[in-house]
Amino acid sequence: MVAPLRQLRKAWSDWHSAPQKLLTGRDTFFKRYLYRNYHTFASITHRFHQRVTLAGWLVLAGTVAAAALGADTNASSCYQTFALLACVLLISAACTPFGRPKLSLQRILPKFGAVGEQLHYRIVVRNQSKRPENALQLIEELPDPRPSFQEFVSTPEPGEEGRNWLDRTYSYYRWRWLMGRNKRANVQEQAVPDLPGAAECCIDAELTPLRRGMLRLTGTTVACPDPFGLFRSLRKIPARQSVLILPKRYAMPVFDLPGSMKYQMGGVSMASSVGESEEFVALREYRPGDALRRMHWKSFAKLGKPIVKEYQDEFFVRHALVLDTFGGPAEEEIFEEAVSVAASLAYTIQNQDSLLDLMFVGPQAYCFTSGRGVGHIEQVLEVLASVKVCQEKEFDALESLMFAHAADLSGCLCVFLGWDEPRQRLVKTMLARGMPLRVFVVTAQDRELPPGPMAAQPGNFHVLPAGRIAEKLASL
Repeated sequence: MVAPLRQLRKAWSDWHSAPQKLLTGRDTFFKRYLYRNYHTFASITHRFHQRVTLAGWLVLAGTVAAAALGADTNASSCYQTFALLACVLLISAACTPFGRPKLSLQRILPKFGAVGEQLHYRIVVRNQSKRPENALQLIEELPDPRPSFQEFVSTPEPGEEGRNWLDRTYSYYRWRWLMGRNKRANVQEQAVPDLPGAAECCIDAELTPLRRGMLRLTGTTVACPDPFGLFRSLRKIPARQSVLILPKRYAMPVFDLPGSMKYQMGGVSMASSVGESEEFVALREYRPGDALRRMHWKSFAKLGKPIVKEYQDEFFVRHALVLDTFGGPAEEEIFEEAVSVAASLAYTIQNQDSLLDLMFVGPQAYCFTSGRGVGHIEQVLEVLASVKVCQEKEFDALESLMFAHAADLSGCLCVFLGWDEPRQRLVKTMLARGMPLRVFVVTAQDRELPPGPMAAQPGNFHVLPAGRIAEKLASL
């Protein structure tokens, strides 16, 4: 009796869930249909914008208008204008394939760039034919910004829930937002001066990076107009190069870091090497019990008595810059702002005589040290340029990383993506250990947050809403 009842319940469950499964399948099919249309339309639009000049668009518009007005040949003579413009368009289109120049290119790129700052570089253009080339334009090719189908389906636009039913169904604004998010840089076309046969020239070019990380230039397209200047022939020259784009930095004043000097086992050298060492002070005579490895043999040979090197323990300030990397796809823009805040703090701290440990969690826990000759701020910014949201580990991994280094730290600067219970618990635990803290919380909305465990130190708790981060950091 039990088995038939189970079969009956399973049949009822399958029948009840069948419409939902069918709806899900139809929805996936519809999303794929939308994706293919948007994907194809974006490709066609991109090609038309590259091939048709402004004069070409005007002539095309005039041709369409003349065709509409001259439909009745007895009432209007606009059909003659249409015939003339159509002939010009056909001749221009027919001449386009014969204008592809033979050029070679070489870029001279800098080592780094920065988000929002113009990146200046040079392009050496060589004419490999004996024919002179005129009125050429160079178009830098960036990676395709069109999202994948999985990205299109699973990544909603911020605030999409507030749009009407039609916009949510067709997801056009989501597509536009994803296209803009995946765009790595703004690039303007570069005009090439007139090139005689077998000659070369050097062009000063520029672009504006929009995203941190590795900016990859896949090639350069050479655009050559037809004799009427309506259409352009395109020839892509493969020239793969890349440049590292550092995070955006905000201007901020120099501020007092929390904490004081602490004894560091092994001194500065321990920050970048394994083993113990101490700070050299002076030479002195040998005393019973001194290690033989501290013998200064040159002085021994010169004075005829044993001389040893004397060391002392070193005390200095060492701070941690903790970056919260735990967020989901919805927090991606907030995470980018948090990385910019961390870069701004690191760039400001570099001028102070202290060590800085950059701590964050990715596939594993990382700690990078700079300052006092151990490393340079450029290395910290390089690391921040490549850091990503962590989805492989839990927030406890960041707690373990901070606890492992807490004994060596004079103070800690924390950049958080939120102010929930786990983050407040971490701050409370570090304060209970006597660790001086300064907390920066990056938020999507401009609203006040309760300081929680930082209530006793309101001056060390900062809420940075997106859109007002530069203002808030400048007022520290």
